[in-house]
Amino acid sequence: MKEKILKKAIDLFINFGFKSVTMDDIASEMHISKKTIYSHFNNKTKLVEAATFCVFETISNEINCICELQKNPIEELYEIKKSVMLHLKNEKTSPHYQLCKYYPEINESLKKKQFELMQACVVNNFERGIEMGLYRTNLNEEFVSRIYFLGITGIKDENLFPTKVFTKTEIMDNFLEYHLRGIITKEGLYTLNTIIKNNKNE
Repeated sequence: MKEKILKKAIDLFINFGFKSVTMDDIASEMHISKKTIYSHFNNKTKLVEAATFCVFETISNEINCICELQKNPIEELYEIKKSVMLHLKNEKTSPHYQLCKYYPEINESLKKKQFELMQACVVNNFERGIEMGLYRTNLNEEFVSRIYFLGITGIKDENLFPTKVFTKTEIMDNFLEYHLRGIITKEGLYTLNTIIKNNKNE
């Protein structure tokens, strides 16, 4: 039952936001009592925390699986982007914004985990890209990885990138292309242009 509650909570939080969804809403959707929910999660904050890190773990595992394939580094970043977007495609609200505003401690813990995951992934991606001649050698990998992290988290800011102006897919595509064009070689540019062309034809 705990897993079912968590799954339903994640679905509702993504679609309606952490603030809007109440324990009553979840109980009503599942046709169970609130007492049943509280027997597994002491309060809503605990449920939000569990939901947040459950989604993080799911995305993390998929990213690790993609990285283990050791694909072309540029292609790898696009595969990671596709995987992340699959989890965010049904967002009708901004869970990230609401997490920052109403559950700042959970958000800070999440950011630390995200940084650890992305730091390892991006540094490895960068090193392989340099070895293959796709990325420039005159760049500091620690700097590049941190700039990437700032960018990928910064584009979630609703104040800077309101959904009324930018779609999530548009933001992600533009950011990834912007990031790559700053670090690629001529050979890398050929690979990037090929990927962009193929994506447009899909």
